[in-house]
Amino acid sequence: MGMNVVCLDLEGVLVPEIWIAFAEASGIPELKRTTRDEPDYDKLMKWRIGILKEHGLGLKEIQDTIAKIDPLPGAKEFLDELRSITQVVIISDTFTQFASPLMKKLGWPTIFCNSLEVAENGEITGFKMRCPQSKLTTVKALQSCGFDTIASGDSHNDLAMIKASKAGFLFKSTDAIKAANPELKAFEEYPELLAAIKAAL
Repeated sequence: MGMNVVCLDLEGVLVPEIWIAFAEASGIPELKRTTRDEPDYDKLMKWRIGILKEHGLGLKEIQDTIAKIDPLPGAKEFLDELRSITQVVIISDTFTQFASPLMKKLGWPTIFCNSLEVAENGEITGFKMRCPQSKLTTVKALQSCGFDTIASGDSHNDLAMIKASKAGFLFKSTDAIKAANPELKAFEEYPELLAAIKAAL
């Protein structure tokens, strides 16, 4: 049996989509767009930063919303059980400044994500991606250190890491993504995903 690392997406898989929650809290419906709608993350983030600037909103306002977000029901129990049997890394395109409060609620799992550039007044001025194609690059790096990866996610930007892994599953994904990737098993509930991962270990 090889050394396995399970690589999970964060938003939509373990916690609600942060930007959708913020769109609702701030009353700015345009911010509901996610990687499910716009596969080009760079383009999506630049567009979001523009909207925040236009409305005079900064990091504090987003963090106030995040403080009220709880993990999806059953996510922490799923993660706790998974971490008791194998290594788990959350690989997300979100930012350290957003993820920390959520990691606390999930029992501090390991997360690899990106970072925001924030001015002293709290304005989000830019963002720094950890590496290009962060999810696929990270999975390949883990594989190069002798790990087998098992991956799961819900969006366009998860497909490469799912397909590059020993086993990979869609979780709480969209009908369009499921239809476009019929070879990938798709699950809606944590017990099903847990069983599939256990079978692949």
